[in-house]
Amino acid sequence: MADLWCVYSKPVPADGRELWTLFLQCSCITAVIGGLFYNWMFASLEYSWHLSVAMSISFSLLLLLTLFLVHPARCVFTMIMPTLGTKQGRKLLLSTCIMIAVVNITPNIISNIKTILQLIKCICKNSSDSLLNSTALLETASREFGDAIQEAVHSSTIYRPMNGRFQFSLLQNTSLIYQQMDLAGEKISRDFLSVEILVKDFVRVGNRLVAGFSMLYLCFESAWYLKNYLTNLRFDNFYITKNLERLTVDRKAAHLLAGPSKNLLRPTGLRLSREEVMLCLVQAMLLTVALMLMLVVVAMDHFAFSVADTAVTKAAQFSVVPVTLHIKYKVSPGVPWVLPFLFEGLGLPSEELPLQDFEKSYHHHLIFSSAHCRISPPVPPNPSVLLVVGLLFCILYCTVFLETYARRLCRKIAASFFQSWEEKRVLYLYRKLSKRQK
Repeated sequence: MADLWCVYSKPVPADGRELWTLFLQCSCITAVIGGLFYNWMFASLEYSWHLSVAMSISFSLLLLLTLFLVHPARCVFTMIMPTLGTKQGRKLLLSTCIMIAVVNITPNIISNIKTILQLIKCICKNSSDSLLNSTALLETASREFGDAIQEAVHSSTIYRPMNGRFQFSLLQNTSLIYQQMDLAGEKISRDFLSVEILVKDFVRVGNRLVAGFSMLYLCFESAWYLKNYLTNLRFDNFYITKNLERLTVDRKAAHLLAGPSKNLLRPTGLRLSREEVMLCLVQAMLLTVALMLMLVVVAMDHFAFSVADTAVTKAAQFSVVPVTLHIKYKVSPGVPWVLPFLFEGLGLPSEELPLQDFEKSYHHHLIFSSAHCRISPPVPPNPSVLLVVGLLFCILYCTVFLETYARRLCRKIAASFFQSWEEKRVLYLYRKLSKRQK
């Protein structure tokens, strides 16, 4: 491994064997990166299959030529790997979390809302059917009641009305009501579908922009670090490296590194400076805000499923409501005391009119739910999506505290690629420590 790294970090291969070794190394790296790039574009950013293949092949060929021919570019590319553990890598992982949440959690929420709307539509349709059918009950009651009144009128000897029946109009054409309900349901479905498509497109475009910007910024940050490393001797130069220890021993100045120093750190040590600790805490707080927003989306998914499941369960338990129409009719008109003399003078009987009683009950049932309704079942939250999002956030929190060590690894990579410049930096730090000691 040390020999392979030596060949990989050399500015120019020494012989043909090292040249072929470098080419094989760059080929393996580009093959792996090309596959990851294709999977990232197709699965995460949701580009088309043809575009993802074309972009990954073009990117792999360009990367192979760049790594094989350009030594500083090889150093920048190598430093991108630990740079993924910094805030730019967190942006990429965070955009992936957002995309996973939008693609998997948002459709669940909308599907459960659709289930609730379908249930409301079903209840409205069944209740309206039941109410319209109840008019048939009123028609039967009015016809029988009218027949009873007509019979009472025919038995009367005083007067006969032209028609004793009730006129009742029954609504038979219900297609207009159903048509209006179907149109309202289709409009609501179209509105929800358009909102879902709009949210997905907006998040997809935003995720692509964030991902592209983050990748460009990763390359820029690595190049910026290498540029400062090669042009500024003071940049990121406060580590007790093996070269510095060897130099102090050779010049008999080991006492410069003997005592604990607040300004010097060992690159392989775990101790963090005060500035590094404060930066980690700030980044952790910002990440916690993003986690809270993600938890709100997850809670909305669970709440929508709970409401939809409860509504469907309760609707299936709706009892049939019995409706009873009770009609009690009794007529017994008497003759006033003045009228008997008039009746006797006219030769008419003075007894009371014949009695007529009518009492009957009519039963009907109001139905609010039916098994024939087309209601999609509630969609429960996907536990695998929650597990993936949780693991990604665990990685994000780890990167917050590993960012400092990732930067130290970037410095070590740059020192491996430019060993002569690293010696100058070590000599500059040694002179600085000597001057401070004097």
